[in-house]
Amino acid sequence: MNVLLMAYGTPYAPEEIEPYYTDIRRGKRPSEELLKELAERYEQIGKSPLNEITLVQALRLQALLNLEAPPLPKRLLGPFPPRAPQGPARVYVGTKHWHPTIGEAVAAMHEDGVRRAVAIVAAPHYSLRSVAEYKEKVEAALKALPEPIHFVWVESYEAHPGLIAAYARRLEEAIWRLKDPKRAAYVFTAHSIPVAAVERGDPYPRQVEKTAELVAKRLSLPRFQVAYQSAGRTPEPWLGPDINELLRQLREEGYTEVVVQAVGFPADHLEVFYDLDLEAQATAEAVGLRLLRARSLNADLDYIQVLKDLVEAAWLR
Repeated sequence: MNVLLMAYGTPYAPEEIEPYYTDIRRGKRPSEELLKELAERYEQIGKSPLNEITLVQALRLQALLNLEAPPLPKRLLGPFPPRAPQGPARVYVGTKHWHPTIGEAVAAMHEDGVRRAVAIVAAPHYSLRSVAEYKEKVEAALKALPEPIHFVWVESYEAHPGLIAAYARRLEEAIWRLKDPKRAAYVFTAHSIPVAAVERGDPYPRQVEKTAELVAKRLSLPRFQVAYQSAGRTPEPWLGPDINELLRQLREEGYTEVVVQAVGFPADHLEVFYDLDLEAQATAEAVGLRLLRARSLNADLDYIQVLKDLVEAAWLR
C-alpha cells in the first residue's frame, strides 16, 4: 500500500519566506508591503509547526497501516535479517508550496517502483482553491515520469464519523472551561475562498457547514455559526462572514463568551496561531468577549485513525 500525504507546507527560516510566498502567488513575487506583513506574522507567532506535524502524521499513519497489515504473504525460506522489514505500507509526504514539494514526492515514489497509490490531503474539505490545486500539481509531476503512477484520490471527508468525533472531543474540552455553556456562542471557522469560486459551484462552503452541523449535533449545541478567516490579499471579494466581524456582531447581540473551532484546519500553523490566537483574540478582548479556541487535531492518533480508514477504503476501490 502506497500513500501520498499532502499538506500546505511552511518555510523554515525568514529568508525562505519570499520564495515561499512567490510560489503561493504562482511565481509572481509579492510586493514589499505584503512580504513584510507575512514576515511580521511569522515573527509574531514564533514558528509554524506545520512541517513537523505533517511529518509526524505521515510516520504515524505509516506505522498504523503496517501495524494492522497482514503478515508476510509467503513463508520464509531461510534466515531472516536482523533488521525488520518496514512493512507493505509506505507513506510519502509532499507539500503544496515548500519542500519536499509534491513533485519531489511523486518522483521519489517512482524511483521506489510505486505504480499505484492513494492521494490524500490533510484537510477535510474539497475546494477549487485547495484539493483541486493539489491535483494539478500531482498531474504536472506525473508528466515528467517515464511510467505512470495511478492515484486513487480521497477528495474530501467532511462527514467522516471519526473526524466529527475528534472535533467534538476537543470542542467539549473547551466547553468545560465556559462559565455558562448554554449562553455562549459557538463558531466554526475555515479558510475563506473567493466568492467567484463559490459562484462556479465550489462545494467547499456546503462541506464546511456540514462538518459544523454534525459536530454541533453531536454535542447538542444550542446554537452555532460558521465564519471564515485568512482571506487572500486580492481585490476580489472573499467568502464571509469574517471571524473578526462576527465576533463584534456577537458582542453586540449580548454574548460574553465564545468558543471557536477551526474545523477547516486539522493542524496548527500560521493561520491558526495568527488569525485566531492573536488577531481574533485581540478583537474579542477589544469588544469584551472571552474567546476560547478548541485545540487542533494535529497528529493525534484519533485523527490518524481517520486518515487510515480513508486510505484503506480508497486502496480497495
